[in-house]
Amino acid sequence: MPGTQARDAHHWESLPAGIRAQVDGYVLQDRLMQAVKLVWDAGRARGVGLHEAQLLVHERYVLHGDRIARTPESPLDLESLSALTSGLPGRVAAIEAVWDGDTVHDWFVKLLAITDDPAGEHHLATVPSRRDRDRAEAAAEAGRTLADHLGVPFHFPEPSNPGYDAPRWRP
Repeated sequence: MPGTQARDAHHWESLPAGIRAQVDGYVLQDRLMQAVKLVWDAGRARGVGLHEAQLLVHERYVLHGDRIARTPESPLDLESLSALTSGLPGRVAAIEAVWDGDTVHDWFVKLLAITDDPAGEHHLATVPSRRDRDRAEAAAEAGRTLADHLGVPFHFPEPSNPGYDAPRWRP
């Protein structure tokens, strides 16, 4: 939308040069949340709300594209995932895949180890939308393989339906 782009450009240009440089630095380091918070904090007095801050940072991601030092993708091989579970407190009771998402990265899948310790939930891997094959398929395959290896259940209630309201695993 031309009006939206003009407004976004105005908001961006209204930020001090030092703030714009720091935001671009965060974007180039793939530090989304720090970039959004900085734009929001510095832009509030200039009419930049949280939603506008997210859109502005998204535009910076688009602009910088391949120059961004992306966060390395989580390994999904059995040896790596098994090594991550071996140091967890408590006994692994299940492996679970859950959907999560944000405005820049869209939906992604988190692979979790559910343990019987007080923390109960431990992050093993994030399967982002930029993987070569379908993120849900990759997470489900890795999760099933790990669960079989550990002799515990695997739970992924909504592999084809991203959302936050899917039922979670319970013993």
